[in-house]
Amino acid sequence: MSKLPNVGTTIFTVMSGLAAQHAAINLSQGFPDFDCNETLKHLVGEAMEAGYNQYAPMPGIMPLREAIAEKIRLLYGQSVNPDTEITVTPGGTYAIFTAIATVIGPGDEVIIFEPAYDSYIPNVLVNGGVPVRVPLSFPDYHIDWSLVRSKITPRTKMIMLNTPHNPTGSILTPNDIAELEKLVAEHNILILSDEVYEHLIYDGKEHLSILRYPSLLKNSFVTFSFGKVFHNTGWKMGYCIAPAHLMAEYRKVHQYLCFSVNTPMQYGLAKFLQTPDHYLSLPAFFQEKRDYFLSLMKDTRFTPLHSSGSYFQLMKYDRISDEGDKDFAIRITKEFGVASIPVSAFYEDGKDDHVVRFCFAKRNETLEKAVERLKKI
Repeated sequence: MSKLPNVGTTIFTVMSGLAAQHAAINLSQGFPDFDCNETLKHLVGEAMEAGYNQYAPMPGIMPLREAIAEKIRLLYGQSVNPDTEITVTPGGTYAIFTAIATVIGPGDEVIIFEPAYDSYIPNVLVNGGVPVRVPLSFPDYHIDWSLVRSKITPRTKMIMLNTPHNPTGSILTPNDIAELEKLVAEHNILILSDEVYEHLIYDGKEHLSILRYPSLLKNSFVTFSFGKVFHNTGWKMGYCIAPAHLMAEYRKVHQYLCFSVNTPMQYGLAKFLQTPDHYLSLPAFFQEKRDYFLSLMKDTRFTPLHSSGSYFQLMKYDRISDEGDKDFAIRITKEFGVASIPVSAFYEDGKDDHVVRFCFAKRNETLEKAVERLKKI
C-alpha cells in the first residue's frame, strides 16, 4: 500500500535525464554550474583536519546557531535565541518536511499556493493532512487574499508561503504581510515560510521575511538553505527558525529523522558567516546573472515574466507554439538542446499557461550557449 499512490518520478529528474540523453544544456534543475567559495571549502577542510568528524549536537553546533542568530539580527532586526529557536537541518526540503510532520495530522488542512515547489503537497499527504490548493493570479502570480479567505475552514491548520517564490520569482509585498497578520489574528493559523532564496532578491526590493514580524513569527516555522545561497546544493545544509514552544516539538521529530547534521560543514559555515559580505553581496551577484540572461533572451521569441527573486526566470512561448508546456519543454530539449521545466508540473491539476522555467544560476558562457540554441526556435 502506498501513502503517495499518485506520485511518480519528478519532472526535474525526467528533464535532467532527458538533458543528459540528448547532450542538452541543462537550465532545468535549480543548481549552479559554478563552484562554491574557496574560503568556505577551506574552512570545512580545516574542521575535518581539526577532528570535527563525529556527531554534532542534535540542534546543531552552538557556534553556527549563534552565527545564524547574528545574521538574523543584522538583516531583520529580530532577536532569535540560538539555544531554543534554531535547529540546523540537512537542507531546506528536510526542514519543511519536519515542520509539517511536527504539527500536521489526519484531516488538518494546509493552504498551499500554486504553482508550488514539488515537495509541499506530498509532505502534507504523507502526514495525513489535506492540501488546499490556491492558485496565484497569472501572469504576475500575486496572492488573491479574498480567495484565500474563502478556503479557510475550522480544519485549516497551516498556510504555506514561499518568498522569493519558486518557480515564479514573485515576492511577498507589504499588503501580503498585512493580510496575513489579519488572518493569523482571526484564525490562529500556523505559518510555514520557505525562504531558501532570501538573499536572491532584486531591483532594490526588500525580502519581507516572516522573521521581521513578531505577530507572525510567534505562529511560524521559517526555513532556509545554505546550499541555495552559497552555491553548494549538494551539501544539503539548511536550518529552521521557530519560537521556543514550536521548536521544542520540532526537535522531537527531528531527533528521530536524522538526529544531527554534517559536523565539519557546520564548523565551516559558522566561520564563513562571520563575514557578512559573503551573503550581503549575493543580490547583486545574482541580479547581474538575471539581467544578463534577459538581455540575451531579447533575441529570441520567448517573452519574459517579471522575476523579483530566486534564480529562476519564467518565459512565455506563445509567439512560438501553442503546444502544452510539457510537450514543448521535451521537444526543445530533444531538438534544440536546452532543458527547461514546464510550469504545469508545479500544479496538482497540471494547469498550463504555456510557460517554462529556466534557471539562470549558470556561468555566463553556459547562458550564452543556451541562448544561441534558443534563438533557433
